[in-house]
Amino acid sequence: MKLIRFGEAGQEKPGIIQGDQWLDVSASVRDYDEAFFAQGGLKQLHAALAARPATAWPVVPPGTRLGPPVARPSKIVCIGLNYGDHARETGAAVPQEPIIFLKSTTALVGPNDTIVIPRDSVKTDWEVELAVVIGQRASYVTEAEALSYVAGYCLHNDVSEREFQLERGGTWDKGKGCDTFAPMGPFLATPNEIPDVDNLRLWLTVNGQTMQNGTTAELIFKIPFLISYLSRFMTLLPGDIISTGTPAGVGLGFKPPVFLKPGDVVELGIEGLGTSRQSVQAYEPA
Repeated sequence: MKLIRFGEAGQEKPGIIQGDQWLDVSASVRDYDEAFFAQGGLKQLHAALAARPATAWPVVPPGTRLGPPVARPSKIVCIGLNYGDHARETGAAVPQEPIIFLKSTTALVGPNDTIVIPRDSVKTDWEVELAVVIGQRASYVTEAEALSYVAGYCLHNDVSEREFQLERGGTWDKGKGCDTFAPMGPFLATPNEIPDVDNLRLWLTVNGQTMQNGTTAELIFKIPFLISYLSRFMTLLPGDIISTGTPAGVGLGFKPPVFLKPGDVVELGIEGLGTSRQSVQAYEPA
């Protein structure tokens, strides 16, 4: 299945993609949140879809806004420097163990929502990433069983403010959790939709110019290892998101560096997980 959430920000309803249509399943599902995944919502939704023909479900009108495919999770856990070429372009050593940081859940937005450059920012950057959504409570899971804890996969732009991240002291989190810094989607694809998650092309362009073009085959730490590793340090809850890192081609890696400015357009995609498009604007006080 391919799960979507659609509607105005903060009022999204659950839906699915079936063929070339978006179908509203809110009559059977309240939302794609922690409770949905924890209580076997994917199996129940599959049964509900099998019991009724596609024509029985309301069609979502074309042009309707998409929200992030998962309602605000308890946490977004990100893995830093998980592609060797990205580590090298930033002048960092290839990590011996996963680098972990948290991205604020208030950064989460829809796949085509606007990226807002924070106040006083001069180094806002892009990062196309494969995101993993957890389907059940995970604590001290083994690597062998880790994939059974996966609800699905999403496209994620791990937007980053490099000055906040690297030049302001402390951890990376300062440059990672700003509002709009986690465009997610367009959809969550359940594992059966992605036959080989270890060999997916991922790419990103800015104003039509290709900046990133990589493959998940280049991940240093693979998804089963990451789930097992993270579950040793924190309990992963249903609906939690793990963002697995970005390949080379971020703005910080150019010589001289290149960063986003108002009016830019970022487009990105992952094979099997769709594409997203974000325009960039400067922060304006409410």
